[in-house]
Amino acid sequence: MREHTKVIKIGDKVIGGGNPILIQSMTNTKTEDTEATIAQILKLEQAGCDIIRSTANNEAAAKAFSEIKKYIHIPIVADIHFDYRLAIMAIENGADKIRINPGNIGGMDKIKAVVEAAKAYHVPIRVGVNSGSLEKELVEKYHGVTAEGIVESALDKVRILEELDFNDIVVSIKSSDVLMCVKAHELIEKQSDYPLHVGITEAGTIMRGNIKSAVGLGIILNQGIGDTIRVSLTGDPVNEIVSAKMILKTLGLRKGGIEVVSCPTCGRTSIDLIGLANQVENLVTDYEHLDIKVAVMGCVVNGPGEAKEADLGIAGGNGEGLLIKHGEIVKKIPEDELLGALKEELDNWK
Repeated sequence: MREHTKVIKIGDKVIGGGNPILIQSMTNTKTEDTEATIAQILKLEQAGCDIIRSTANNEAAAKAFSEIKKYIHIPIVADIHFDYRLAIMAIENGADKIRINPGNIGGMDKIKAVVEAAKAYHVPIRVGVNSGSLEKELVEKYHGVTAEGIVESALDKVRILEELDFNDIVVSIKSSDVLMCVKAHELIEKQSDYPLHVGITEAGTIMRGNIKSAVGLGIILNQGIGDTIRVSLTGDPVNEIVSAKMILKTLGLRKGGIEVVSCPTCGRTSIDLIGLANQVENLVTDYEHLDIKVAVMGCVVNGPGEAKEADLGIAGGNGEGLLIKHGEIVKKIPEDELLGALKEELDNWK
């Protein structure tokens, strides 16, 4: 359970030990293009990203971390594959954490060199294992890619670091197979007390990826497993933050921000409810300091009743609508003034 995982410091953030679950994402810019990378990270910060990861896939990218760090306000993780020198270079240039697979960066001498740099700079190492890169011998042992194989692979990598007297570790085991990913996390939680970074890897486009991530993360997190999360989507990484926040709020693991509920429309709907609901979704992003529920309903027949559990609501009619507070109708207003009336209420909410 997350209350019993080790506490790990990443930059100025702390994870594990029952601390709040933090949201991560990854930049999709060329890291060495510092201007583009900084701009994207600042957008992600504004959306609510807590920790960002960027690839260090060449020398220029690894060295770029020192420049990027001057302008951002959240910890940055260097993503390393194959070349241990890039891991050391990223650490020396200010990476707050590195993500490696100790099995693909060379022999023990190279792993030891990375560990020594991490110790010197007090940088944690995230051990990352994906189902798609499972070792051949484990695939043969378990007769295919399995949750058991993923867990064994991850714990093998953890032991390598422990043998080098390094315990500043975060573990990540991911699969695009949702149920395999769930089972792997259930297994490793019983065998390790290192904090877990949770995600469904290569989840897909916004619709498919959100559904797979919500199901997988929902099952895992609801069991008390997981210390940081990423919703992996093909597209603008800002979408990952929006989805991650919604998952955490839905599970009661994060407070703050407005929850919008809206009816699915029916034949009684006589306003552009879809357009109105989307406008409200966009509007409420400016009110993260409020922790309330807002209802958007499509008709005045059931609207007030359906909105009674919300703190604030609007219900559309034929050219006009109702403003509702705590289940009570406050006033009737023209349809084209509904959004403005809602905004005024939010601006003055106490």
